Amino acid sequence: MPATSLADWLRAEPDEALAELLRTRRDLSTPPPSDTTVLATRAGTPGSVARACEDLDTFTLAVLDALLLAGADTAAVPIGEVTALVGRDVTDALGRLRARILAWGGDDALRVPPAARDALGPFPAGLGAPAPALATDAEARLAEVGADERAVLTALAAGPPIGRTRDAGLDLALADAQTPVQKLLARGLLLRRDDQTVELPRELGLLLRGGVAFEPAALTEPELPVHPHQTDTVDETAAGEAMELLRQVESLLRAWSQQPPPVLKSGGLGVRELKKLAKDLEVDETRATLLAELVVGAGLVADSENTAPEWVPTTLTDSWLASPSVQRWMTLAQAWLELPRLPGLAGGRDAKDKPIAPLSEDLRRPLAPVGRRRVLTALAALPGGAGVRSVDELVRVLAWRAPRRGGRLRDETVRWAMAEATALGLIGLGALTTGTRLLLADDRVGAVEAMHDALPDPVDHVLVQADLTVVAPGPLEPELAADMAAVADVESAGHATVYRVTENTVRRALDTGRTADELHAMFRAKSATPVPQGLTYLIDDVARRHGRLRGGAAGSFLRCDDEALLAEVLAHPVAAGYDLRLIAPTVLISTAPLGEVLEALRGAGFAPAAEGPDGRVVDLRPSGRRVPGRARAARARAGEQAVLTDEQAARIVSNLRAGDQATARRRGSTVQAPRGGGADTTATLDLLSRATLEHREVWIGFVDSRGTASQRVVRPLRVGGGVLEGADHERYPLHRITSAALVED
Repeated sequence: MPATSLADWLRAEPDEALAELLRTRRDLSTPPPSDTTVLATRAGTPGSVARACEDLDTFTLAVLDALLLAGADTAAVPIGEVTALVGRDVTDALGRLRARILAWGGDDALRVPPAARDALGPFPAGLGAPAPALATDAEARLAEVGADERAVLTALAAGPPIGRTRDAGLDLALADAQTPVQKLLARGLLLRRDDQTVELPRELGLLLRGGVAFEPAALTEPELPVHPHQTDTVDETAAGEAMELLRQVESLLRAWSQQPPPVLKSGGLGVRELKKLAKDLEVDETRATLLAELVVGAGLVADSENTAPEWVPTTLTDSWLASPSVQRWMTLAQAWLELPRLPGLAGGRDAKDKPIAPLSEDLRRPLAPVGRRRVLTALAALPGGAGVRSVDELVRVLAWRAPRRGGRLRDETVRWAMAEATALGLIGLGALTTGTRLLLADDRVGAVEAMHDALPDPVDHVLVQADLTVVAPGPLEPELAADMAAVADVESAGHATVYRVTENTVRRALDTGRTADELHAMFRAKSATPVPQGLTYLIDDVARRHGRLRGGAAGSFLRCDDEALLAEVLAHPVAAGYDLRLIAPTVLISTAPLGEVLEALRGAGFAPAAEGPDGRVVDLRPSGRRVPGRARAARARAGEQAVLTDEQAARIVSNLRAGDQATARRRGSTVQAPRGGGADTTATLDLLSRATLEHREVWIGFVDSRGTASQRVVRPLRVGGGVLEGADHERYPLHRITSAALVED
């Protein structure tokens, strides 16, 4: 089969193959190409080639390297030459490369984009430039070198093939050479690139590698050893981690509700605040960072964005705290899966050697969710209950499957994802839980049910001890948990939570509106052990002193020397609507703002006036029109691309075919119309009107409402009202037609 260009190869591909290419290499469809020539040009750019290589495994990349070694970027090469370089069958790998248009042509004439050499680096397979002089006697020359010279050659053969040395600038005869490098240069077994650089010739590198370009073991995916576990054991272990996470998140939200930490001027959470959070929750700073990132990512905490910004729990916090455990877990798990940030980076250093703070913009990585799902998907491919023995072994497997994905943080992101997923209860004993498998399949209802089954059943009782501690032998029922949180502090947490009742905690419970009798009744009903007298005395003692001094909230007041007028106001329905209460013969108070109260009284026929602290009348009317405050618009996440649907891919392929047809048919004798890019479309209108009268097809260049340029061959049905209507019932506004030409029959 003769060599063919990439554009010609694409034109011969079926529509299904082109649609799959557009879905696989998403960048090729943005903006939609006008024809296959544009598609081929775009597919051959260095950036697009580099992106297409990110999902390729080590073996497929090795085949691409072998194609470059064979010179497929400059001339067509046969498959046999590639097979010889790789040392094994390459048919399947070539299929993957052809599907991504990283290779094309028949087995006897394979080609790759010239940009592949830029994308993969200057030394394919870690081998140097060819030296034709060594093609025939490389083995004989190699047999003459000594052990020290051979050690240098072996090191360079492992790659990269270049080395820096001060001996490179010396041009000595073999008899005068002293060092191994000098001797190798004299023998012609090293190539001098400059005064400080030498390079191992390709022929010698292949010879030292045994005649193939790659170590055979490196082309085989490493095994992933696993430990078999019962699925129930995995789920229960992960559920225990999830319960501990929920407890810590609850503690964080309550702590920040009372004392929100400030937002750094540069954004993020300060070192002092992070250390305090870690100490309060009794966790390390890595765990504290993860918790902070989760609550912000889930929308439970946000930047207050005022003059002294703080990290404050949002209105979603109350509904989250009131939700069942499984729903709270689902909120956090979903937030982590979609979190466009890498909490593991916190504590490190940025490009300016400054510490990276939690919750700062330095942690933003838009592709982080893709990396997490990649790790979880790899675990999902294992049998149910199978857990990886070592995270490092999983790192090696994923690095083999996609060595070019993830950059310098490739391996660290896998370790971070495993640790964070374990903390969230998505993984237990190194294995994926039943709920996580369902969550990856977008079955949220099933995931919630699986987690509900894994969680221990809530208990409806506690064990009250004589030392005023209360032991919860398991997760408490929501109502009992709320009562215990109100009347006691957590002293230690785990599978059995220990609470301590103190004078302060009893007072706190009374502050919430609970009475002493209700606390006594709660302990009598919920304690599986006798209630000690010490607890009874403590509750009664605090209750006797509680509430003797009382306070209330007032948003405004009304005063008047005429008690009859105040009585008239209290008798009016407006008094009930604004909670007006008499606290003295001449004073009313309300919980509503003064402006609203005065406006309502004026509407009821009264004539009140507002006064300032000094007793003078003030004007409370607004000085101008006001609008509600608007939340700051969320910024687009760079690097994220929408999934191309089958319908969208089919439409782009259809436009490609139309563009090819238009280009091919316009090659005949045509009359070119002036471009209609301005307001004057007279020339275009004349040409289209002529085509309509003569029933001839016309080629047009067209820009749609999204600014995407394309080409069409249209048979005009009618022209008028600023619109061209084709026989295919498509309508083209004349001001969007950039050029037109008659098509030669």
